[in-house]
Amino acid sequence: MLNRRQYAALAAAGFIHPLIRAAAPAWPSRPLKILVGFPGGSTPDMAARTLAEPLSAVLGVPVVIDNKAGASGNLAAAQVAQADDDHTLGVLINGNLTSAKMLSSKLPYDPDRDFTLLSLLTTAPLVLVAPASLPAGAAFFAEARAKGTAWSYGSVGIGSVGHLGVELLKTRMPGLAAVHVPYRGNPPVVTALLSGEIQFALVPPGLALPHVRSGKLQAIGLTSGRSALAPEVMPLADAGVRDFTLEVWTGLVGPARLSQAARARLAKEVPEIIRSPAVRQQLLAQGWQAAGTSPEGMAIRVREETKIMQKIIAATGTKLD
Repeated sequence: MLNRRQYAALAAAGFIHPLIRAAAPAWPSRPLKILVGFPGGSTPDMAARTLAEPLSAVLGVPVVIDNKAGASGNLAAAQVAQADDDHTLGVLINGNLTSAKMLSSKLPYDPDRDFTLLSLLTTAPLVLVAPASLPAGAAFFAEARAKGTAWSYGSVGIGSVGHLGVELLKTRMPGLAAVHVPYRGNPPVVTALLSGEIQFALVPPGLALPHVRSGKLQAIGLTSGRSALAPEVMPLADAGVRDFTLEVWTGLVGPARLSQAARARLAKEVPEIIRSPAVRQQLLAQGWQAAGTSPEGMAIRVREETKIMQKIIAATGTKLD
């Protein structure tokens, strides 16, 4: 048996680490499963599926997308947090990692302790959309104020960016009082807009713009400045909304107990895949800007947005319990 001095000498000479690496189990050893907390065809689902095929090719194992819709993505997030097989990951959205813990004391996971952050995948501003039959621009907000609670708006759930974003919008546009209606994903939100069931919603460009371009919906404005994702859509500031900026994003995470081998491999491969020209182009067509950050880069984004969400929740008083 090596004593401490002999072990230190071997480590310094570079003999210990190669031996340890050789003994480590190979990863991945079986198919990967990526949980998505929203239905097929939703924007998080599209981002996850765009990653899955090239990731499978690089890792040499199947990568399966498993849609577990419900609770604004928190159902899938909880299952990722509880996974112990080293081959279960999740594509989560903003709220799962930032606002969820502030909205519910009964959240079945701890965003700060239960995940391994791997990479921020995609980002996008939101588009405030409404049926084409309604007034446009500043006149839309005048009509919305006049209608009060007779109007309603949709989102993917209480505490989602689409929900908190409109609640924040109410603080910027006094008199806006539309009632919130939650849905199980953005595709049902868009369906509700098309049928006239709701009057407006904040949705990702990839879902909004096809209907805007067909003339069935109209874009009131973007929750950012001008964007290459929606070059024809003006910022909400042009319709009279001041001091209002929001984005939606997706990120790849694993459970906190994810092995070091998995962390290292995914932290290397995933950003390279997301930033590759082919994947960038795919994501752009879906209404996403490619990010592909390091784990540290994703952690910074989570911390910064958590501060923003704290202010929104404090201003609106939104709670799930």
